[in-house]
Amino acid sequence: MYIMNTLNLDKNEFKGLFFIRDNVIYKGKTPTLRAIAEYLGFKSPRSAMLLVQRLEKKGYVEKTLGGNLKILKDIDGKTKTERTIEIPLVGSAPCGVPFLAEENIEAMVPVSQILARPGAQYFLIRAVGSSMDQAGIKDGDLMLVRIQPVANNGDRVVALIGDEATIKEFQRKGDYVILIPHSSDKKIQPIIMSQDFLIQGIVIDVISNKNI
Repeated sequence: MYIMNTLNLDKNEFKGLFFIRDNVIYKGKTPTLRAIAEYLGFKSPRSAMLLVQRLEKKGYVEKTLGGNLKILKDIDGKTKTERTIEIPLVGSAPCGVPFLAEENIEAMVPVSQILARPGAQYFLIRAVGSSMDQAGIKDGDLMLVRIQPVANNGDRVVALIGDEATIKEFQRKGDYVILIPHSSDKKIQPIIMSQDFLIQGIVIDVISNKNI
């Protein structure tokens, strides 16, 4: 879908930002300079490098220590009648540090306030694997998660076990919590916990990878 360029960018900068933004948000990685050059019809990756440098100077992207690009300002594609708030997109797993730590945030994504209501905190996270594919969460889907430390039976939760994030259905049985998968892979079994896990939030909406 093409979005009108209302930003202080020339045509190639806008198209380049759009391409980088979609790759970061929906594929979880920064496109290579060669891929950017090919997308824009440049003859060499050097032209793509210069374009990225201009986007950095204008405050739209920032290079991380690992050499990837972080989106600092998103493309304004919202309608005038729909209000949005900026939600952080975090990596697919927290890698032992808090979800909303700066090093985990890949981009800030505008989300309608119809979904992300003011007064609560949210993050977006990318689903990995097939553990919930029978519950409408497929590999590569984006999930909008409301941050809260408690859940009700039947909620789909993002739980942190050790250093690993997992998405499962929450069920409490007496002193135990059961994290239940809904997977087409029968090898994936429920996880029974009594302690040493944290609920990061509950999944309130899923953006299908097929619609991206």
